[in-house]
Amino acid sequence: MLHIPGLYLASDDQMGRGVYTAQEVSKDDIIEVCPIIEISKTDLPMVHQTFLHDYYFQWDIKHGTGAIALGYGSLYNHRDKPNASFILDFDSKEIIFKATENIEAGKQIFIDYHEGQKTGSSLWFEIH
Repeated sequence: MLHIPGLYLASDDQMGRGVYTAQEVSKDDIIEVCPIIEISKTDLPMVHQTFLHDYYFQWDIKHGTGAIALGYGSLYNHRDKPNASFILDFDSKEIIFKATENIEAGKQIFIDYHEGQKTGSSLWFEIH
């Protein structure tokens, strides 16, 4: 796992635990490269019955698999207008998180949970 120095977890009253940066991050910087644990199509329905449902990524949509990102990867919170994006690297079985804008020190890093998915899908929680 590779990540920028200064990544840390913190909580706020609205979103709970999330990933923050202690240093400024520039647009296009790689924030973190996370190895994944792939969840098979057979096992994925069981994940939906556990708290892990809130922490997995759709991995290979064609094959119906999911993934748990190690490192901080499964702990980034959602925002409709995020300050980071993610890339699913199927060859290396990693998820790469990258800044889409400059992020100030002390700020939370957000991704869009819909990234790479069909538009119009709904989230399993309400956005405040």
